[in-house]
Amino acid sequence: MSVREIIALGTASQVPTRLRNHNGYFLRWDDEGFLFDPGEGTQRQMAFASLASSSINRVCVTHFHGDHCLGLGGIIQRASLDRITHPLYVHFPASGAQYFERLRYASIYYPAAEIIPSPVRELPSLAVIADTPTYTLYAHALDHGVPTIGYRLEEKSGRRFVPELLAAAGVSGPLVGALSRQGSVTIDGRTVTVDQVSTHRRGSVVAFVMDTRPCAGALALARDADILVMEATYTAEDQSLATEHGHSSSADAARTALEANAKQLAITHFSQRYASTEQHVREARAIFENTIALHDLDRLVIRRDK
Repeated sequence: MSVREIIALGTASQVPTRLRNHNGYFLRWDDEGFLFDPGEGTQRQMAFASLASSSINRVCVTHFHGDHCLGLGGIIQRASLDRITHPLYVHFPASGAQYFERLRYASIYYPAAEIIPSPVRELPSLAVIADTPTYTLYAHALDHGVPTIGYRLEEKSGRRFVPELLAAAGVSGPLVGALSRQGSVTIDGRTVTVDQVSTHRRGSVVAFVMDTRPCAGALALARDADILVMEATYTAEDQSLATEHGHSSSADAARTALEANAKQLAITHFSQRYASTEQHVREARAIFENTIALHDLDRLVIRRDK
């Protein structure tokens, strides 16, 4: 079975530190790779994580503050340098198109890769921005000081074979594969369908909610997510700073996860004012127990409903 995981490439906010690079997250999803908010230094972090530029299929930018996008120009140029053979889609707030163009052509290079700009309007509801046979990618406007969007990747639901039902129906060996491909098989004159020997399998959901105050958009993106990756720039002790600057505190992130019925919360995007994230985690777990604080190069495996 192919791997699904989140790799934290950077977990700092506006100012990187000795231990935390600018923002950046890589989502490995079966045969595709999603790069979220490539801040400055993302290429080097990818090297530490043993990620090649060819592993990226889509780049998703939440907004055009520097800590979320200054690495984008390098990623685009690296795709050409490495001659990646597949299209590279770049999703970003439509109102920031001028910043995308400036980053894309920030210096001289030979454009050899196919870059497909995919601007997203900041809509007040979940909007489909990519739909494939196996997943749907959504976006939703957030509440920051500049136009900002969050992302939600949702696996298409499917069916899961039940061994006892297969045995009772006499389906075994190569017939199981035939049933999966064809939807039905005939055994001794009887037709057995997939629905008769399987149950519904919910698809996995991952949500990325960066710079924002608590809002309806964050809740919609995080609804029933297996993993919610959300900023917690400030501790609850500094709640006034979070609200003033359009950010979330550790308590805000935890309340979002709780209200959205998420399974796990991974907080990140920490202000340089904090030497430790212990207080963030303590405050968040008091509201939503299954909370972790991300550190650079952490890996989170996404469990599947088998």
